Amino acid sequence: MKKTMIGAASGARGALALGLSCAAPAALAAESAKLDGANTAWMLTATALVLFMTLPGLALFYGGLVRAKNVLSVLMQCFAIACATSVLWLLFGYSIAFGDGGAAHGFWGGLGKSFLAGIGVGTVKGSIPETVFAMFQLTFAIITPALVIGAYAERVRFAGMLLFSMLWLVIVYCPVAHWVWGDGWLQKLGVMDFAGGLVVHLNAGVAALVCALVLGRRRGFPETPMPPHNMTMAVTGACMLWVGWFGFNAGSALAADGAAGMAMLVTHIGAATGSLAWMACEWLRYGKPSVLGIVTGMVAGLGTITPASGFVGPLGALVIGGVAGVLCFTATNFMKRALHIDDSLDVMPVHGVGGIVGTILTGVFAAQVLGGIGYGDQVTMGGQVLVQIGGVLAVGAWSGALTFALLKICSALTGMRIGPEDETEGLDTALHNEKGYIL
Repeated sequence: MKKTMIGAASGARGALALGLSCAAPAALAAESAKLDGANTAWMLTATALVLFMTLPGLALFYGGLVRAKNVLSVLMQCFAIACATSVLWLLFGYSIAFGDGGAAHGFWGGLGKSFLAGIGVGTVKGSIPETVFAMFQLTFAIITPALVIGAYAERVRFAGMLLFSMLWLVIVYCPVAHWVWGDGWLQKLGVMDFAGGLVVHLNAGVAALVCALVLGRRRGFPETPMPPHNMTMAVTGACMLWVGWFGFNAGSALAADGAAGMAMLVTHIGAATGSLAWMACEWLRYGKPSVLGIVTGMVAGLGTITPASGFVGPLGALVIGGVAGVLCFTATNFMKRALHIDDSLDVMPVHGVGGIVGTILTGVFAAQVLGGIGYGDQVTMGGQVLVQIGGVLAVGAWSGALTFALLKICSALTGMRIGPEDETEGLDTALHNEKGYIL
């Protein structure tokens, strides 16, 4: 799907062409179906790491950032999304994202692989079992709608959240995954997204912005301070995200090779520089660096390096991570303080802006002269940047329009926004009859 990077003998241009061809299921099928034990072992590990990002990583990160009366609601939402997504992926999600699609091949994968039809113990995808490939992609499908819940945390009905998340997965996420990774139309145009700048981060960020605007602000926002209730929990979750991200990006090479090694290296550099850049911005503006700031900068750096991680070198990662820290910090402050948009846990300014910036800068720092792998035939830096911008516009428009429509449908069917009294009491008690802390 996303396998790409340098090969010493083939050169930079040939490596990219090979990577893009390997991404197509048809090309994978044409390869000799020979299982590689080392690649399989690494992909099993990477799959566990990506699931670890959501459960417990994202759950603890988000849980610590909300108020104490809503902590269980966030944990419940992450857990439920993981379970429901797994079932939908089996039923038809994997087929829509990675099936051959028939006549509509460029736009969706069709239903030919529903219930994982044709996938058995001996079925190979490239050099790994297709069962492992399907499970690896499932972990991406789990974390993407889970990211969106940060936009409407502390004010959404559980039933409405679950219905919306599952419809969004099938109608928004799975087609975009096919466009970019399943030999769909954006991949054929040459859009470069190694591990999810478009499919995961921009997709979730735009949906989060629409959710925040449609559902409205929390009661008291922005006049009433709403600080995180447990920074220790949030930092613990953030550290788990950092470690799990190595599976997210390096695993996207689909092999235990040099591409995976470079992706892991640049992922770490992006996280570190994003953290330092955000911390510096906060220190200069407010006089003190915060723990919340440095871990949020880490997430911004990771999200921004994600689309570029298989295409750039350490120099590109250094710049991309630094730019991410500065721009995502600026976007977060602008949205909350100037626009008063209540994206509760800053999904759009961190993940959405990071996905946009990282996707566009991939077209710059993939250039061989800047340490990247170069481009295919007839492709220049300027041309690739335009292709990347086109991918951003297409995915952003798709996610924004359909998210708005789905919110209206779910509001009519189950309701999305909880009542004022329940919001004041807290979702833990009002929706789940439980409390995160009993004193």
